[in-house]
Amino acid sequence: MSVRIHPTALVSEDAQIGENVEIGAFAIVGPECVIGDGCVISPRATLEKLATLAANVRVGSGSIVGGDPQDLKFQGERTFVEIGENTVLREFVTVNRGTSESDRTVVGRDCLLMSYAHLAHDCRVGDHVIVSNASQVAGHVVIEDRVIISGMVAVHQFVKIGAHAFVGGASKVTQDVPPYLKAVGNPAKLYGLNTVGLTRSNFDPAVVRELKRAYRLFFRSDIIVSRAMERAREELQPYPEVEHFLSFVTKSARGLAI
Repeated sequence: MSVRIHPTALVSEDAQIGENVEIGAFAIVGPECVIGDGCVISPRATLEKLATLAANVRVGSGSIVGGDPQDLKFQGERTFVEIGENTVLREFVTVNRGTSESDRTVVGRDCLLMSYAHLAHDCRVGDHVIVSNASQVAGHVVIEDRVIISGMVAVHQFVKIGAHAFVGGASKVTQDVPPYLKAVGNPAKLYGLNTVGLTRSNFDPAVVRELKRAYRLFFRSDIIVSRAMERAREELQPYPEVEHFLSFVTKSARGLAI
């Protein structure tokens, strides 16, 4: 199938467009955008500028990708947005470019950003992430692989959400959420291991047991974090997932939801 561009679409002369691309009615593709093979830009969607879409990305109607960061420090620097292959942005999603601090906003592969979701400047989103309807993710947030964020969630600047975590609907996330756990509330609090998500991802039951022990050590005991870390090193099996959990806890900059 050849490239299909609706006659009413506006496409910049310097945009790079791959094979089998579809650009709908009244869509806008701005300067220095790159559209990979098989992408679909729906009617009235906008790629403002300096946005790169890998293969098979779908951008829903009314969405805006590559808009200026909403940061008063931004002075028109040359910054970017990158969207990974097979990712779907539904209707009215907004993804802003980065600032000079990190240069770009990045979304991984096989992600789903549902209608009205917002990703602010300098965010880093991993692979297989779901951000549900009307959730708002502030600047410099890191979301690791296979995280699920439910609807109408607000995520504070610089928060980090660990791999395979689940954030419940209408939560306010102001501190880091460790990997493999569930968090919900205003402010968000931890509610144990994301066992449903880990089962769906075919985690070894032995690994799940060790992660449960780690959660109880750090978040459901009376011992301080340094002592919990000592006991974790002594008592837990050093599976890669356990090591990632411990590393995340150690490196948390904003403090941890509890």
